[in-house]
Amino acid sequence: MFRQVAHRLLTRSTTNYTTAAAATIRRPYSTDVSVDTSSGDSDFVEAWNKVAPNIDPPKTPIQFMEPRPPTPSTLPSKLTVNFVLPYASELSKAEVDMVIVPATTGQMGILPGHVPTIAELKPGLLSVHEGNDVKKYFISSGFAFVHPNSYADILAVEAVPLDRIDPAQVQKGLSDFTQKLSSASTDLDKAEAQIGVDVHSALNSALTG
Repeated sequence: MFRQVAHRLLTRSTTNYTTAAAATIRRPYSTDVSVDTSSGDSDFVEAWNKVAPNIDPPKTPIQFMEPRPPTPSTLPSKLTVNFVLPYASELSKAEVDMVIVPATTGQMGILPGHVPTIAELKPGLLSVHEGNDVKKYFISSGFAFVHPNSYADILAVEAVPLDRIDPAQVQKGLSDFTQKLSSASTDLDKAEAQIGVDVHSALNSALTG
């Protein structure tokens, strides 16, 4: 009896999956879904008015969101980039030719029309290319989100323009952490020293590369 029921369920699931696959209905990307910000969060506003009817409710996050432009039918000539730090916005809707980010899998170039991607970033050089102008930053870590409509959001924990980094301080830091690593006696000391060596090595490569 159990085998017959299991067989029917499996057959039904396979049939439904095959039918759905054959329909080839593409689910929209999150960036394709329009956001109605006119009314805001009605449930929140209603609850707020019950608690504090004499005070205007604060704006909810959805009211600050702007809908992404739809995915273009033709390949755009520019890549739109947002480069954000926890304390500042370095680039906002900047239209550029290309961005190269230090992904954990290696340097990754992002051009207009790049496939949707999420990449984890490691300490290294981030460069923004617009014509003959190239802006270079050293970033500590973060993520890059590439959307199907030629938008790229780059979120970094720390970022410093490369021309503001002192090469002498980098060499001194690399020497100090290398010495700490060789004399470290505990796993914690070794881990901290190794992180220092890796970051300063990446800084040195960015400056000399």
